[in-house]
Amino acid sequence: MDWDKLRIFHAVADVGSLTHAGDSLHLSQSAVSRQIRGLEEALNVTLFHRHARGLMLTEQGELLYSATRDMAKRLAAATARIRDSEDEVFGELRVTTTTGFGTLWLAPRLIRLYERYPNLKINLMLDERVVDLPMREADVAIRLKEPSQADLIRRRLMDVRMRFYASEDYIGRNGLPATAEELMRHRIIGHAPDSPQVAAGQAWLRPFLDGDHPSHLTVNNYFGILQSVIHGLGIGALPDYVTNNQPDLVNVVPSQASGVVPVYLAYPEELRHSKRVAAFRDFILAEIAAYKRAQREAAEAAS
Repeated sequence: MDWDKLRIFHAVADVGSLTHAGDSLHLSQSAVSRQIRGLEEALNVTLFHRHARGLMLTEQGELLYSATRDMAKRLAAATARIRDSEDEVFGELRVTTTTGFGTLWLAPRLIRLYERYPNLKINLMLDERVVDLPMREADVAIRLKEPSQADLIRRRLMDVRMRFYASEDYIGRNGLPATAEELMRHRIIGHAPDSPQVAAGQAWLRPFLDGDHPSHLTVNNYFGILQSVIHGLGIGALPDYVTNNQPDLVNVVPSQASGVVPVYLAYPEELRHSKRVAAFRDFILAEIAAYKRAQREAAEAAS
């Protein structure tokens, strides 16, 4: 099978357009069309349904696209490993984590990684979905549970708990609850029950959302919860890793906390010797150590 035709087919299937695929490949629309027609003739199948809004894959086209997608991922992995044989750390590293951890903990710290490796390009993929690392949907993952996929190198970074926080302004207007019973009489801001979240946090929060206040607020990510808390809408259920960058938030009813939520770093076994992965891993371990040290110092200062 002609590899060049497969490359062109993959580009067309990605964007659903001969013109747009031609632009990305620096080919004319007619040249792309001839290659697709030649591939269809060689296979004796129709790969695309053509309609006014663009191109859609046929059932046979879907099968071929699945194969070319796997080929593209393997080629990207091979290219990365070849480049990682050099001394310099450069190129793209795809990092996946949750929206909350990515926006509230990781992103504010990335400046230190770029200062050390200015030629490293991070593609930060924020998603509650667990991506397939062995299939190279991402290179590195930071997840709030132990990865279950095989052929992964994993390391437990730290433990997180969910706690209740409020702004000083909210407390000034509404008072500081001292017990769980008093807390239930306030507006609680938490993760929507039907949105992806860790089981420990969901089970802990549920009784408070069922409390007496008539107008709780639920949000589908922690960044939205944090913004609502900062602006005084109520008392928010947030992971304790947000407090380092939010010194004005008050931990309400400190005895109330969820069960332990483990944070793991994971990457495919085949990237064990990747210099980019090693650079990111060492950066994360250093940041975790600094974070834990700051937590200990804050606890000692409060006692």
